[in-house]
Amino acid sequence: MKTLLRVSAAALMAISLSSAFSVSADGIPADKIATLREAPLNIEPTPPVMQKVINSDVKEVRNYPMQPPVIPHKIDGYQLNLNVNKCMSCHARTRTGDSQAPMVSVTHYMDRENNFLATLSPRRYFCTQCHVPQLDAKLLVPNEFVDMDTLIKADVKKEAKH
Repeated sequence: MKTLLRVSAAALMAISLSSAFSVSADGIPADKIATLREAPLNIEPTPPVMQKVINSDVKEVRNYPMQPPVIPHKIDGYQLNLNVNKCMSCHARTRTGDSQAPMVSVTHYMDRENNFLATLSPRRYFCTQCHVPQLDAKLLVPNEFVDMDTLIKADVKKEAKH
């Protein structure tokens, strides 16, 4: 009986606390909800046209140290699964002479203990985990990113003034 009373009291307390801290969707005005949807939730808008992939084959400058290089070409239809890695038909050590593509980093041929392997490391096999093609698309949200070199130059100029 005591246990039942304690459980009931705990449940009642939990319900009262949850209702005290819950926020009702009715209390938030629609114009205060941040969204990129630009349509009411009950209406399915026409999706925007797919953006074109930048297919320049020009190597992009990295924005920060250790940033994985972006893919400067289309990869539509590239097979990338446990049996085939289409990327390696151009970027493997043995293929770069013919393809003129940059070789994948030597780190991709290392295991977790930094031992060099004869073939691509299984943990570096799925290229699109880190490397992505770029789209010719407008920004959906403002971006105030400043790359490392710009920050260093601004700091040097600031020090020179003082």
